[in-house]
Amino acid sequence: MTQTLDTILENARKHCAEDISPKVDAWNKAGIWPRDASDKAAALGLTGLYAPPEWGGQGLSLGDGIRVYEELGYGDGAYAFALSMHNICTYAGCGFGTEAFKEKWARDLTSGRKLANFALTEPQSGSDAGNMYSRAVINEDGTWTISGAKAWVSLAGEADIYFTVVKTSDQPGHKDMAMIAIPADAKGLSFGDRYDTPSYNFLPLSEMYMDNVVVSEDNIILPVGQGLQGSLMAIDIARVSIASGCCGLMQAALDTALAYSSNRKMFNGVNLDLDGIQWMLGDVATELEASRLLYRKAAHALGTDDGPLMAAHAKRFVPDCAVRAANTCTQVLGGMGLLQPYGLDRLSRLSQMLRIVDGTTEISRVVIGRSLQKRAKTLAPLPIPKGFGER
Repeated sequence: MTQTLDTILENARKHCAEDISPKVDAWNKAGIWPRDASDKAAALGLTGLYAPPEWGGQGLSLGDGIRVYEELGYGDGAYAFALSMHNICTYAGCGFGTEAFKEKWARDLTSGRKLANFALTEPQSGSDAGNMYSRAVINEDGTWTISGAKAWVSLAGEADIYFTVVKTSDQPGHKDMAMIAIPADAKGLSFGDRYDTPSYNFLPLSEMYMDNVVVSEDNIILPVGQGLQGSLMAIDIARVSIASGCCGLMQAALDTALAYSSNRKMFNGVNLDLDGIQWMLGDVATELEASRLLYRKAAHALGTDDGPLMAAHAKRFVPDCAVRAANTCTQVLGGMGLLQPYGLDRLSRLSQMLRIVDGTTEISRVVIGRSLQKRAKTLAPLPIPKGFGER
């Protein structure tokens, strides 16, 4: 059943309050993906946000649906990130998958009965997606045989299907790239040891190995020649989703600092009466409001010519603000900010993780810098004064 955006956002807030915030520390201690929590998210309509209603989705636009991760990020940014990647894959599968794929997988994905994730990065290449070694051979019967390795695969061993980008020849460049969905039970698919990530230990991350994995042509999501373009669109969506989750993280850090400083007695008053504390938290509040405006504008630009640049602006600015917010709010608590029960150490580590995944801050600066070079070419050059710099 489709729901309004207001209802979806309220469901996300409820999920955060009841299922994420009170339990995230226990998740990290257990080191196991909380499938019961993602099942509850699914029941609230949070696992098919952008998918069309005819396949069981909510039919939200990217601009509207991405706001969900701000609500989830208030509880935990890594959990919000994982659900955002599932929703991106579900969007791709329902929008671009074959009819056979949609008949088999779409409703299971939108309902959250099965989880999906995205595999692009490789051990030797992160943002340089063109430097890809994974290969698919297209067989005479139409099946694909895939070999290679992927790195930093989230929900590794937990997801039910992996939307995987591969090359189909040894020719340099990206014109032979495609995206194909590999079921978790495919023969020859395996995962390496989990990465040691103590601040988000419940989210399984590892390398994924493909040893002559045979996949039906029904599972082709983006055909040969469209793999990189589609991957870049997915990354843009992910970058704005991360910015959204960072806003939730910033609000959580700010609320923690406000709740503490308004109660901590010092100098015949409370901490929050001090100008210095108010100014510190005021800067956090301003950057939070600016971040919200930026990621929401970027979300509505996705799919347009401005989408990649706006996604880069959001990914460059908002996670940096989240890092500063977590550090500032820790400082406001003083020594107490270092203690685990207040959760600020976890938020600091999460903000740094979100600053890196799906394109580092520096990669976003590269995208922005290239756009500035293009704009500069449209401007009339300003003359350099004659003799300036000459000896």
